[in-house]
Amino acid sequence: MRRSLSGLGFALVLMLTSGCGRDSPSSAKVSGHVVSVVTTTTQLTDFAKRIGGERVSVYGVLKANVDPHDYEPSPADLDAVARADVLVKNGVGLDQWFDKVIASAGPKAPVLDASQGVTIRHGQGDEEAAGDPHIWHDPRNAIIMAATLERGLELADAADAALFQKNLADFTTELHQLDAEIKAEIDPLTNKKLVTNHDAFGYYIDRYGLEYVGSIIPSFDTQADLSARDVSAVVAKIKATGTKAVFSETSLPPKTAEAIGRDAGVRVVAGDDALYGDTLGPEGSDGATYIQMERHNTRVIVDNLK
Repeated sequence: MRRSLSGLGFALVLMLTSGCGRDSPSSAKVSGHVVSVVTTTTQLTDFAKRIGGERVSVYGVLKANVDPHDYEPSPADLDAVARADVLVKNGVGLDQWFDKVIASAGPKAPVLDASQGVTIRHGQGDEEAAGDPHIWHDPRNAIIMAATLERGLELADAADAALFQKNLADFTTELHQLDAEIKAEIDPLTNKKLVTNHDAFGYYIDRYGLEYVGSIIPSFDTQADLSARDVSAVVAKIKATGTKAVFSETSLPPKTAEAIGRDAGVRVVAGDDALYGDTLGPEGSDGATYIQMERHNTRVIVDNLK
């Protein structure tokens, strides 16, 4: 279970989610102050940089290709959290370890839950009671997440509100364009069957009308156990449905995917063409930003399902 926030952090979260107190003079920073933002996931780090621009300093706890499901925070993470003006987490159980960081660091900054306002897909069993946390894979959800983050920046720095609002508007336009672009790429496909490393693409699949055949790890959580029965079930589904490819992910080892591909007699998409599931890629990669990541994933999926 997530730990509840207390004191000032809890009050500010309520103000943010209710829309009240955004222009409170006591919460505004002095003009010229660079807002210190701490984000849990690489997607949120990208959003914060896009919206805050030069008016923010962003510390991303998770780095490229680091699994967010099971992360051990460092002393540097604790220090950054303690000093932050704004804290942003993904929510829906993905980064529940962050609650322990908050309890240890004792920050006075508001903690924003970027999943606020997003319609959450159902999870599977007790481990996924909160639902599917991979909300960013639908660009419409990314728009909601970015708007939540922008409200937090305004609360921390009211003097730069106009800049944050403009940057959000520009980013939102790009996300709408991305959504239309992906839809135009996927709609013509006659084969839309998808098998991935783990169940990270549900929002993407729902949004663009793909057919989810199965995942190698039968869970949203990459730490879930994988049995021989699970492997056999995936191989049988691949053969029965005529699925053409198994897509591995950049943040997960490809060995199991390769073994399943061999057993099922289908190709495994790995290496530079692996999908970005849980994290963005490093600087200079096809997944260096959120928009680049979604374009890369779409290109790889379309190329291999034609």
